Amino acid sequence: MTAADLSHRFQGESVGRALELVGERWTLLILREAFFGVQRFAQLARNLNIPRPTLSSRLRMLVDVGLLDRVPYSQDPERHEYRLTEAGRDLFAAIVVLMRWGDEHLPHPGGPPIVLRHQSCGEVADARLICAHCGDEITARNVTPEPGPGFRAKTLSPESPSPTNGLRD
Repeated sequence: MTAADLSHRFQGESVGRALELVGERWTLLILREAFFGVQRFAQLARNLNIPRPTLSSRLRMLVDVGLLDRVPYSQDPERHEYRLTEAGRDLFAAIVVLMRWGDEHLPHPGGPPIVLRHQSCGEVADARLICAHCGDEITARNVTPEPGPGFRAKTLSPESPSPTNGLRD
């Protein structure tokens, strides 16, 4: 069996569309903080040492595309916090994979600065990608890319879907 011709896969493919939304450093760091329970603007600004206008624009974008919800927590003065949506929570694995990669390939001399304790077993989690069908670990060496149901043949229009399709209407 020959490998499928995926040479035109970059037209509307999933990684590229996802990176259009979250592929910028500050955006990923804001999401990381949200996963660790940080929800308020001032706390995000302090933890990340991010310029406030940059934080404001990234939060607005994350709300607009449906990765965070902006929820009031105070009326006088009016203040909001930012909570992960289901779509936002679904990015947790991506953040964990980046943490694991950084710990392994750009190690801190004293060891990982943050570890994740698995609540079910009490051990420090050794996060891995696994196949939901067989339970085996998924690696770059044991998967084969194939055209999926959303793959477009070369002869179709090069129009690509919006990166926000499916997140917010």
